[in-house]
Amino acid sequence: MPKRFLGNIMTDTPTAPAGKLTTDAASGVWSLAEALSYTKAGLWPNAANLAPRGLFMGGEGSSAYINVISKVEITTTGNATDFGDLTVARTNAGGCSSVTKALCGGGGTAPASNIIDTVSFATAGNATDYGDLVTTYTDISACSNNTRGLFGGGYNGASARSNVIQYNTIASAGNSTDFGDLTVGRNALDACSSTTRGIFGGGQSTGGLSDVIDYVTIASTGNATDFGNILAPANSVSSCSNNTRGLFAGGYDTARSNVIQYITISSTGNATDFGDLVTVRSGQGGLSSTTRGLFGGGYPLIDAIDYVTISTTGNATDFGNLPQANYKPDGASNAHGGL
Repeated sequence: MPKRFLGNIMTDTPTAPAGKLTTDAASGVWSLAEALSYTKAGLWPNAANLAPRGLFMGGEGSSAYINVISKVEITTTGNATDFGDLTVARTNAGGCSSVTKALCGGGGTAPASNIIDTVSFATAGNATDYGDLVTTYTDISACSNNTRGLFGGGYNGASARSNVIQYNTIASAGNSTDFGDLTVGRNALDACSSTTRGIFGGGQSTGGLSDVIDYVTIASTGNATDFGNILAPANSVSSCSNNTRGLFAGGYDTARSNVIQYITISSTGNATDFGDLVTVRSGQGGLSSTTRGLFGGGYPLIDAIDYVTISTTGNATDFGNLPQANYKPDGASNAHGGL
């Protein structure tokens, strides 16, 4: 058998991991340095390295709030399948995630909820209680890196929309902690992230529809800074990202929109036109891998899932369907831009 020397250690020639799959081969005798190198690259097969998987959580159907969690395999196309249930049926929640866990926080029940649920991407099943938000909010947004999840904005029935940003350490169950404030209090916004920055865009402020995009540094705490503006003031936009680009899609201003727009997360500036969704809608859920962005559900009530290639520009393509028509589900994935 062929031999080689690395760091003065003789090893049988191993088979390199082929990709982020628990079933990929990594056979042979590996030095610690080689295994560490592939682990840092996110390629060493383990439970955290599932193929890119997305979850649409909760939402609102034609007659009731939804507790269903639906799963999609992002690299393929096809209909979403049942994954499990949230602890409480709700809509307008915020979804964020690490490579192993998804969190679903807040949302509209009757009244609004402060509950944060969690599920493991690797294992289908019902969500479990994780902790509570600082304050009860619906129409909240969320983003994350692999360590922290941030929840921003929201509405609790008071006259003013919230400017509060709060955070959780995703690996450790518990209640949220105050992070800082958005530049403008608002609800019905959405958020995306790179590994360093969290982005919050659009929404409904006390004074009306907002076109504001804010950003924060996820690893620190503090108030948000102005980033730029989306193309037009709108609420109920949805967002997703890879580590370079953030996408905002759909929404409602004077009418529902099919517009997809993008920003370069590491810079600041106004959004640029990307293309169009397959159908005009608002309140869809957004999630992504490092290459694809998916948008599912929305109003008028539909079950359609669209996808785009984030690194290019162009119109969305049909991906498949959710188990039922769904308004304002929240999305999370194990391979988004913050990971």
